[in-house]
Amino acid sequence: MKKKVLLILLAVMPLMVSAQPSWVKKATKSVFTLKTFAEDGSLIGSSNGFFTSANGDAVSNYTPFKGASRAVVIDAAGKELPVVSIVGVNDMYDVVKFRVNGKTQPLAISSATATVGSQAWLLPYHEVKSVPAGTVRKAETFQGEYNYYTVALTMPANTVSCPLINQQGEVIGLMQQPATDKDTLNYAISARFADSLKISGFGMNESTLLATKIKKELPDDVKEAVLALYMAQSRQDSAAYVALVEDFIKKFPTSSDGYLYRAQLKTAAHDFAAADKDMEMAIKYAQQKDDAHYNYARMIYNKMIFLADVPYDKWTFDKALDEVRMANTFNPQPMYRQTEANILFAQKKYAEAYDIYTELTNTNLKGAELYFSAARCKEMLKDTTSMLALMDSTVNTFSKPYLKEAAPYLWARAQARLQAKKFREAINDLNDYEELMKAEVNDNFYYIRHQAEIDGRLYQQALNDITRAIVMNPKETFYYAEKASLEIRVGLYDNAIATAKESLSVDANDSDGYLFLGVAQCLKGNKKEGIQNLQKAKEMGNLQADNLIEKYK
Repeated sequence: MKKKVLLILLAVMPLMVSAQPSWVKKATKSVFTLKTFAEDGSLIGSSNGFFTSANGDAVSNYTPFKGASRAVVIDAAGKELPVVSIVGVNDMYDVVKFRVNGKTQPLAISSATATVGSQAWLLPYHEVKSVPAGTVRKAETFQGEYNYYTVALTMPANTVSCPLINQQGEVIGLMQQPATDKDTLNYAISARFADSLKISGFGMNESTLLATKIKKELPDDVKEAVLALYMAQSRQDSAAYVALVEDFIKKFPTSSDGYLYRAQLKTAAHDFAAADKDMEMAIKYAQQKDDAHYNYARMIYNKMIFLADVPYDKWTFDKALDEVRMANTFNPQPMYRQTEANILFAQKKYAEAYDIYTELTNTNLKGAELYFSAARCKEMLKDTTSMLALMDSTVNTFSKPYLKEAAPYLWARAQARLQAKKFREAINDLNDYEELMKAEVNDNFYYIRHQAEIDGRLYQQALNDITRAIVMNPKETFYYAEKASLEIRVGLYDNAIATAKESLSVDANDSDGYLFLGVAQCLKGNKKEGIQNLQKAKEMGNLQADNLIEKYK
């Protein structure tokens, strides 16, 4: 019997020896440990992962990257390789693809699904002897082509994101965080899925990516990369965005977009010479020459309007005009003509600008902005009648009930009508403006409308509005003076006395308070106190007080 058992053991022993696959020694060179660090250099987290290409592509779990400013991997030989960029992320499955600086030895990724019942090995970092094996219990499909594996094995400590490898030495998955250290069933996400991760143009602003400060890799498709640049403008910090633009130019040296974006950055930094060189490159490589010349014209125009005090002789309105006309030569567009008119207006060539604006009212650009621009030309040409008619055309592009987009044009027409002494018409516009901008109007608005109402002989409305201004800004004594003056004008002497006293309670050194208090008291018949208060106003330097004292003595 003992002899029989011995023979059985001898027969089994070769199987046990061969149970550790031959690929282990080579494969372990592809597994690394990962460490991530905060901006102050403190350690945030650590994990594992493996290389998927010879040029530094690698995969791991994403959690350690959150909040990180720097990351390194330490390969099986103990060599430290810095992480240079994030290639793609999936937060739901906690996986990340990234790139390190250096040549690397990759694991082969299986293109086939591991079959249920097949054997698989978990390969820890820097381990060639104790390689745990398990059996695939489930292979659930997600996204139509990838698998999420359930494996019967117990994970050794610190083996999250280590590779799960099949009999052929091909990696089938990354091990995921176990619920407990003693679980005998564990899970792995498809290695093909992790290696397929990439950042889309829209994805550049995803909160998941913004959670790490490590540089993000631009998409390989130039159109997606351009979209990524556009999206990154609003969310990336300035240094990261500058680096992204430089990466774009390095990756796509014959794309005009990179030079355009860098020119915008240089213009913002007042480095106009560098911006000019970039725009020349943008024009050189542009497939749509008209678009490049148009952007050049706009850049020069904006500099001349908003940064006129910063000298750069090469950029002038004439240069901007040449560029936008060149754009229109390549591809005639109403938008280019509108910019041409804007430049002419800035050059005070109002008649020429007006002709273009009116021409464009017969195109798809017809709208409030064009009529308003034409009205401004007529205003500068001192043609008030035409200007007011064009202001009417501007507002008439909207219909009642007005939307908020009409508000600035209602305000502009109100100002024009006030200057033309059409007070009641101006008040109508101000009323419509108030209805649209109820939450935004301030004390100054009510003061302006109060003045228009006085000129329009709408005294009660004027009193109501100056009272609103005081409620909104009770520390402004000027409003009390305006109110008291109007109350005296309409014979409300008691009200004027009360208003003047309220003003003096806010500022006892306000000479207008004493002035209007004195006038109201004199008109009320109390000349003794009235002249005393007028005298106080005089002593405080009020120039009107002397004549009033003489009048009421």
